[in-house]
Amino acid sequence: MTDMPLVRLVDDDPDLLAAQVQSLEIAGFRAEAFTEPDAALRDLGTDWPGIVLSDVRMPKMDGFQLFERIHAIDPELPVILLTGHGDVPMAVAALRQGVYDFLTKPIGGGSLIAALGRAASARALVLENRNLRRLQHERSASETRLIGQSAFMMHLRETVERLGGAEGDVMILGPTGSGKETVARAIHRQSQRLARNFVRVSCATLDEARFDSEMRGSEAAGRGQRIAGQLERAHRGTLYLDDVEALSPALQARLLELIEDKAFVPTGATGPRPLDVRIIAASRADLGQCMKDGSFRSDLFYRLSGITLTLPPLAERREDIPELFQHFLLSVAARMDLPVRPITGEVKARLSAYGWPGNLRELRHFAEHHALGLSPFEPSASGAESQGLTDLVAEYEAELIRDALRLAEGNATAAMSRLRLARKTFYDKLTRHGIKPVEFRRTRT
Repeated sequence: MTDMPLVRLVDDDPDLLAAQVQSLEIAGFRAEAFTEPDAALRDLGTDWPGIVLSDVRMPKMDGFQLFERIHAIDPELPVILLTGHGDVPMAVAALRQGVYDFLTKPIGGGSLIAALGRAASARALVLENRNLRRLQHERSASETRLIGQSAFMMHLRETVERLGGAEGDVMILGPTGSGKETVARAIHRQSQRLARNFVRVSCATLDEARFDSEMRGSEAAGRGQRIAGQLERAHRGTLYLDDVEALSPALQARLLELIEDKAFVPTGATGPRPLDVRIIAASRADLGQCMKDGSFRSDLFYRLSGITLTLPPLAERREDIPELFQHFLLSVAARMDLPVRPITGEVKARLSAYGWPGNLRELRHFAEHHALGLSPFEPSASGAESQGLTDLVAEYEAELIRDALRLAEGNATAAMSRLRLARKTFYDKLTRHGIKPVEFRRTRT
């Protein structure tokens, strides 16, 4: 059974090894026996799932030397040393160096099995935590990818890289679904605060009653009971304030005070806690108009907007849509363990012609529908009507022409050659679809 704990036994006495293997297998372990320490090092690595039980006194390499070799491969791989010569100073030295346990012969079978069980559980926990960190890192990296080859996206990636090395606060403006949180996470991942928390606060959910408990946390005096607030969780990391315009003027004032003081006092605490955060705020509102009508404090705006990024709606960077859709489709298929469905001409036409008022969020939903084999041409929540075959064919034709012009960088002659169209036919189609080759020419700098 593959779920049985794995133990690698090392001893130069083959008869003793055979007896230990038999005892461990009866106790529910998988055992691997080695009389040569060098051979026991074979295939050990950071993902190796077992533990090592080794005798101390061996002629070519003793147990301590074997432990040092294993420790260099993976410091968290449990090694238990077994010796027939009890020596307290030796045991203390071994444990200080990182040996998981030091046992003296003769040892009862129950005590040995218990020690091996503890070591196997510790190893399983280490590997589980490593796997979770790896998955979290992969998920985080995927979530923060800034996808697209449009001029705007290339400039945005360069800007995010520069902002990562800076420490100033950032304001991100843009319509719902334009990717504000993705950009915020990308800035965090580029910064020196990467190892610390990225804490998201939905300002639209905060009211007077919840602000202190949510942001400051609480502490029961004399009881040792503490509830960490968002500020404490974000300390030395990044605090992302989503929909910051939704805060009431009173809460805006309290937030500004916290930022300026660089300290906060949890409810029930006797003293302040330091606050070292980088703040990235996001808003879908016109904050200039909000300041004029008094719904947003100008002093808070200027405090948060040391650097301002404005994200356009998806319709203004249409050339990124095919790549974004493919990314979402692959992500959905991997997450749901589904085969990747082909991107048909109908889907390409929809990607090209639709306005995407819900921006990236709506495009992601479209990818999910396509991955599940659901019809993508039924009326959407935004009111788009299903289209007939003639319209779909026309949109697909227009998308093919746009693709040819992109590849030709706006060179009409090269595009019509790629499409194998006569000049008059090509220009008639350009007129019919309202396509201008000049829009596909790259600007030389």
